[in-house]
Amino acid sequence: MPTRKKGRKRQAAPKKSFVPTPVDSALDHYVSSVFPIVAVGSSAGGLDAINELLRNLPPDGDLAFILIQHHDPKSATALPQILSRITRMPVRMAKNGEEVKPNTVTVAPADAHLTIGRGVLHIGNPVDHLVMPIDAFFRSLAEDQGSRAIGVILSGAASDGTLGAKAIKAEGGITFAQDDSARFESMPHSAIAAGAVDFVLSPKEIASELQRIARHLYITGVSDATERLPDNELARVFTLLQAAHDIDFTHYKPATVERRIRRRMALHKIESLADYLDLLHRDPAEVEQLYGDILIRVTGFFRDPEVFETLQRDVFPGIISAHEGSDVPVRIWVPGCATGEEVYSLAIAFMEMKKEGFGCPLQIFGTDVSEQSIDHARAGLYPENIAAEVSPERLRKYFTISDSAFRVNKTVRDCCIFARQNLTKDPPFSKIDLISCRNVMIYLGPVLQRRVISIFHYALRPAGTLVLGSSETIGNFADLFSITDRKHKVYQRKTSLQRPVVEFAPSMPREQPHQLIGEEAAASTANVFREADRVLLARFSPSGVLVTDNMEIVQFRGRTSAFLEPAPGAASFNLLKMAREGLLAELRTAIHAARKQEGLVRRDGLRIKTNSHVINGSVEVIPFIGSGGERYFLVLFEQVDGKPEKPSRAVRTTPKQTQEITRLERELDATRDYLQSIIEEQEAMNEELRSANEEIQSSNEELQSTNEELETAKEELQSSNEELLTLNEELETRNQELAQANNDLLNLLSSVDLPIVMLDSALNIHRFNPGAQRALHLMPGDVGRSIRDLKMPFTTDHLEEMITSVIENLETREMEVHHRDGRRYLLRVRPYRTTENKIEGAVMVMIDIDQLEK
Repeated sequence: MPTRKKGRKRQAAPKKSFVPTPVDSALDHYVSSVFPIVAVGSSAGGLDAINELLRNLPPDGDLAFILIQHHDPKSATALPQILSRITRMPVRMAKNGEEVKPNTVTVAPADAHLTIGRGVLHIGNPVDHLVMPIDAFFRSLAEDQGSRAIGVILSGAASDGTLGAKAIKAEGGITFAQDDSARFESMPHSAIAAGAVDFVLSPKEIASELQRIARHLYITGVSDATERLPDNELARVFTLLQAAHDIDFTHYKPATVERRIRRRMALHKIESLADYLDLLHRDPAEVEQLYGDILIRVTGFFRDPEVFETLQRDVFPGIISAHEGSDVPVRIWVPGCATGEEVYSLAIAFMEMKKEGFGCPLQIFGTDVSEQSIDHARAGLYPENIAAEVSPERLRKYFTISDSAFRVNKTVRDCCIFARQNLTKDPPFSKIDLISCRNVMIYLGPVLQRRVISIFHYALRPAGTLVLGSSETIGNFADLFSITDRKHKVYQRKTSLQRPVVEFAPSMPREQPHQLIGEEAAASTANVFREADRVLLARFSPSGVLVTDNMEIVQFRGRTSAFLEPAPGAASFNLLKMAREGLLAELRTAIHAARKQEGLVRRDGLRIKTNSHVINGSVEVIPFIGSGGERYFLVLFEQVDGKPEKPSRAVRTTPKQTQEITRLERELDATRDYLQSIIEEQEAMNEELRSANEEIQSSNEELQSTNEELETAKEELQSSNEELLTLNEELETRNQELAQANNDLLNLLSSVDLPIVMLDSALNIHRFNPGAQRALHLMPGDVGRSIRDLKMPFTTDHLEEMITSVIENLETREMEVHHRDGRRYLLRVRPYRTTENKIEGAVMVMIDIDQLEK
């Protein structure tokens, strides 16, 4: 699933780069600007490019420019004086606490680091030479200005500005880089290769594009910020994206998706979404660009260092203790891992906590919906400016320098597995000890958030740990997770009594786009409607009860005391036992008729005796079927208007009448006893039926339990299958890398004319090239034989001692030898080093001295 890591609070590099000094009260009066702020970064050879850029800009373009260059801190800069002769805009040196104004050019001082906050410049003294000044300012500008931030990278060496440009682009800003006209192409090319640049132009063309963008509605914000893009056209955009990448963005946060679409429209000089849709239909590459923009994220090594300190202090020790003495691997999952910095940071932090002798393997799964990000993460190659985020000790221990960049050591990479995965759709991993999902859910709507939280609960072991971003919470899932660190958003999995439903591959209907934009507001409105219904029902609806097919009351509606009263004896909610005198017979008849006719039955003219008087009333019985297929009855009581009657007193009667009354009373008592016996027999039969029904229900529950176990087994199989697919993909990638490396090595050895022989630590031949095969008369069958067993075609008595000394002392040794054919060779022996910097043998090279002298 597409998940995104932006890290709005990640300003670790700028915070380490300067010591802030007090500012004036301009902060108190700052109002968000409506003009864009353009940050221009350059290094060696950048002055000419800056001159050309400013020369082609008008003095009233409503743009503010901040120039950051690499200068010698010990020498004063004359850049303001030089630029004043080029542009008619005022050029000034940056001052601490100064508010940025449009149509001005501000130059960053050479001996300090510059940042911006609420439109006010902050100057700090550098305390860390590893922090890049352009990256520091670009990042602060991105966080402060959002879509009004513009970054321009001109000529320069190294890679300063790359991470800052990614931050600007992630916040919705626009970025430029100089094209091949740059005298030094390292800085622009680094940003372009990282995918952090929108336009690659010459300085003159950048100036023209800046003027156009400054007037676009996306930058000026003239249009109403609450104005939404048309739903029907957004639905077509989502359809195109889903057709290309099988990801439905309908339930992503509407504001985020719309902001990315508006940004692409601004880059293409398009004002309406309909025109942009035409572009998407014409140009499939623009679909890919929009997809990448929606998924773009800013991540980094050890982002939010306090979170990693919390993990090392409170979480990792418990995981290590639980796995100590076990072969079960420690499993960590990072959904939405982007380019892998978070995954490698967790691996390094965990390795630092491992005790000596802790042999339990470590598996860290990094998943993301972007195939490009996964490929970058697998390579483990990052620009040199990560030195601002990783301490020198960690750089030395866990990284190697490769072509002006840092590559993660093989030891760390071996425990990290990367795979493409749609978090909201594909099966998750299982039996996970820790899930770190920071700043992904803030881009998901309520529907996807609920699904993702349920997936995390399923994937974690009992008492497993979930870490969310600073702006994220578990919402209404307190029954699934308990909070252990509120500040750093660390949660622990609860054992839920009711297992949450996990949908691995939901078939979500195509609702109208942004149908869920106001889901919370709609839910609130629905609650108001329900409350109004409740008030009306309470005031105007008749009193009654809701009963099951067995006459058990499940709900009282309104006041029913005039019609029902608890029966003496054991407590019971049986309706027939609670009916008052005068109601029972008609009530039983009405219910029997309603059950038979399956329709409403009404009985009027009832005289119901209460404690002190007799009332006139009626009863209605309405049968219906519940959602589970059970039969229910809604019994409604109504009191007919009329003055309640007191029970009449006995009148004076004759003896004959008295005898007749007595006889009738005896008959009535007998009839009543007979009816009571019938009722008791019926109740006994009902009890037997109820017992049989309970047995059936028990059997049904057992079947349901078995079905749940089968569902659980199915889910575990799906998770295991997903993990196997991930491992298979990782192994295929590594096999391809090994095959490519092997091919490169074979071609290199074949192309080198020097005889080369590789030996292992036991002095057995590991590999040799064609040159060695000719010079030393070797055969393919000699691979694996000891060098001691071979008769060398040159004169030397100390070859074995020489090779052994090289392996033990880690030094390169040389000696001159004479070949049988009369030629002289320089025999050079060097240690054989692995990628983990281990010595596992020696490399023997022979250089033809006679050929060199000729």
